[in-house]
Amino acid sequence: MDWSKYPNFTEDEFRCSHTGKCEIEPAFMDKMQSLRTKYGKPMTITSGYRHETHPIEAKKERAGMHTKGIAADIACNGQEAYHIMKLAFDLGFTGIGVAQKGHSRFIHLDIFTKPPRANIWSY
Repeated sequence: MDWSKYPNFTEDEFRCSHTGKCEIEPAFMDKMQSLRTKYGKPMTITSGYRHETHPIEAKKERAGMHTKGIAADIACNGQEAYHIMKLAFDLGFTGIGVAQKGHSRFIHLDIFTKPPRANIWSY
């Protein structure tokens, strides 16, 4: 993938912390760059691609969107979380997960479309 198309991100931000692999889909990164451009501020990616052997994914019955290279989690809270969610919805992200309690506050974004599922949920 040509990371020069995504001037506000680096491949390292999206690497699996377990394997070091980075199998992010270009279509997802196109949306992430659009989001970052509209947001106009730096964003901290706390989780991008996850290999299916990543401890979080290994605990699941079915591997999640991170293993497909079409999801990321962005650290944010309060008004910033709302702003990112609104922009993501407007840009056509199809999965928006909200974690806004405790110490780990983030927004999950993905572009999964099949099968149809809830577009917005909380953790």
